[in-house]
Amino acid sequence: MEQVYYITSDILDLAIIRDIIDTKKRLALSVEAQLNIKKSRQYLDAKINKSNVPIYGINTGFGALCNVKITSEKLTVLQENLVKSHACGTGDKVAKSIIRLMLLLKIQSLSYGNSGVALKTVERLIDFFNEDILPVVYEQGSLGASGDLAPLAHLALPIIGEGNVYYKNEIITGAEILEKFGWQPVKLQSKEGLALLNGTQFMSAHAVHCLIKAYKLSYSADFISAVSMDAFDCNLSPFDELVHLVRPHRGQLKTAEKIREFLAGSELALQEKENVQDPYSFRCVPQVHGATKDTLNFVYNTVKTEINSVTDNPNIFVDDDKIISGGNFHGQPLALAMDYLAIAMAELANISERRIYQLVSGLRGLPNFLVENPGLNSGFMIPQYTAASIVSQNKQLCTPSSIDSIVSSNGQEDHVSMGANAATKLVRVMDNVDTVLAIELFNASQALHFREPIKSSVKIETVLANFRKEIPIVTDDVMMAPLIQTSKSFIEKFINKENYLDY
Repeated sequence: MEQVYYITSDILDLAIIRDIIDTKKRLALSVEAQLNIKKSRQYLDAKINKSNVPIYGINTGFGALCNVKITSEKLTVLQENLVKSHACGTGDKVAKSIIRLMLLLKIQSLSYGNSGVALKTVERLIDFFNEDILPVVYEQGSLGASGDLAPLAHLALPIIGEGNVYYKNEIITGAEILEKFGWQPVKLQSKEGLALLNGTQFMSAHAVHCLIKAYKLSYSADFISAVSMDAFDCNLSPFDELVHLVRPHRGQLKTAEKIREFLAGSELALQEKENVQDPYSFRCVPQVHGATKDTLNFVYNTVKTEINSVTDNPNIFVDDDKIISGGNFHGQPLALAMDYLAIAMAELANISERRIYQLVSGLRGLPNFLVENPGLNSGFMIPQYTAASIVSQNKQLCTPSSIDSIVSSNGQEDHVSMGANAATKLVRVMDNVDTVLAIELFNASQALHFREPIKSSVKIETVLANFRKEIPIVTDDVMMAPLIQTSKSFIEKFINKENYLDY
């Protein structure tokens, strides 16, 4: 039996979104949402019928053309022209997983009854989500203000029979998908095109996608660093709770707690150490990883507010008898949050690369480059190069997009967030962090081999036993690239079994 998630005014959060996507729930509008949508549409129709007063985007042009009055018989043409003219996306195609989130978040935003759309328009978006019909959307084109105009135009095109969609691993036209399902193109009424295009769903979908992955990577970074600590024969004393209670940042406390948990019962951790102190990349994991956790908390709160908001323009307030043109489409909150998240996540890769470097440096009884015959074999020399290259690229990608702004629409839209650029480069940063952590786990597994027969904790030994079934200990030089990819895949499988959203 198919599971259904009913769109309501209840708070949508990451756990709910993950459940909707992972369990392939179908969407439906609650009675409350249907009533809100109908009430708003009826109010707008009545307002237009009894008044000739210009209302932005409803019976006027858009942007710098906001003072051009449009006659009532041309309102549908106005809205459809808006969608078609704004579909100016270029660059790479957006991942299907993010497009699916864009649909979900656009439906949620329209369901509150402050947008003036017709019920059938929202229901058609739900049809697309439920049948896994995903409009083809492009990465480039949004300035992150006035909403994500170009990407959302591509999202809206197929419901009027234009554009292209993904369906069953093929790309077909919007007209073809409507014919396939026996659906008529939606005839957009006043305000509807603007409601579909105004909004932050391109940015917020990327933010949700990356935030869920960020929690996975945060958990991974703690676990993998713990493996590296035993591999490098590190002291456990810097993780004593007393140290962190006198500087009680929440993320720092949580990280130290997880490291103690991961290394509980480790013979290696408990044995007497020759070194009094360890390098910062090991000793300061609670402080560095912890700061990233605190950033995640900030970004989570920002994103949670955004995905439970109305972000199109103008907004309709039926009970107050007001239609107000405002600026809720401006992506500044998301732009800043995603820039901050990129920086915080890149730090997980930066400190990971330093641990990789320490492991291959021939220190603390480990062989040079973690191989028994260095010289004849290069061993793990070049994976560290790869990690260094990646973290260098991240430093370039972490230049904030939100510090930029370019005037558009003849000066009407004179400050923009560039949040869409923050969103697309954040995806690249996240993938880079994933790769560096995979390289560290690959290195740490190899390094721990040289500590045998002394064992690490039960948790770590169990995970590594499974890891080594897919990536055995390297004795002679082999091609490393496939093993790094396998390590990435292993981490994904391992982390999916953990409660990382509670992290």
